[in-house]
Amino acid sequence: MRFPSPLVPATLLRRYKRFLADVVLADGTEVTAHVANPGSMLGLAEPGARVWLSKSQSPSRKLPYSWELVEVDFGADPELVGVNTALPNRLVGEALAAGRIEALRDYPRMRREVRYGKGSRVDFLLERDQGPVCFLEVKNVHMMRRPGRAEFPDAVTARGAKHLDELAREAQAGARSVLLFLVQIGSAESMALARDIDPAYGRAFDRARAVGVEAIALRCRVSTAAIEVADPIPVLE
Repeated sequence: MRFPSPLVPATLLRRYKRFLADVVLADGTEVTAHVANPGSMLGLAEPGARVWLSKSQSPSRKLPYSWELVEVDFGADPELVGVNTALPNRLVGEALAAGRIEALRDYPRMRREVRYGKGSRVDFLLERDQGPVCFLEVKNVHMMRRPGRAEFPDAVTARGAKHLDELAREAQAGARSVLLFLVQIGSAESMALARDIDPAYGRAFDRARAVGVEAIALRCRVSTAAIEVADPIPVLE
């Protein structure tokens, strides 16, 4: 996925009310940007951080700028991390359509946001002529508390635990159920659960895995020009 126009560099002043961030542009102008991220953004929202924004051309947008990337030093060289949680489904959809996710290549048909379970919507329902359908749930990952190991979640997520229980029910009913962690950190070498942050999510994950829900993780290549799904990394349980 290429950004439709060049991103705008800025310096972060503060992130607040979850969905707002005050930043200073290169010319010294202070603006408020939209933050499409409901999580804690642990380690990613430090005042003074170098960030990159997209700018909407829509005259109806109250906040034309959106926070897309942040530069973070995880212990080696600084790198860019994607923070926009509205992008992972688009990234995964493009990768599925192009056949770039090896574990999910055998499904020629794809539907998005399909209702299932108890009032839930699955991110993708993958179908083929023979064999069970595949329920695919995508989770955005952008937290790294030790070099090389990405973690999820960065905040308590009751909704995430519910999704795991829904996937587990579909797996028990005979469908294929897959939880895909999309890691917007290019240096990630593995993916692990942040059980200390949300023990209930960890328990839901264990229940789901016990009945056959698959867990895969893919890391991305992140630049100011594009974010692309790259290669799989192991999920540490």
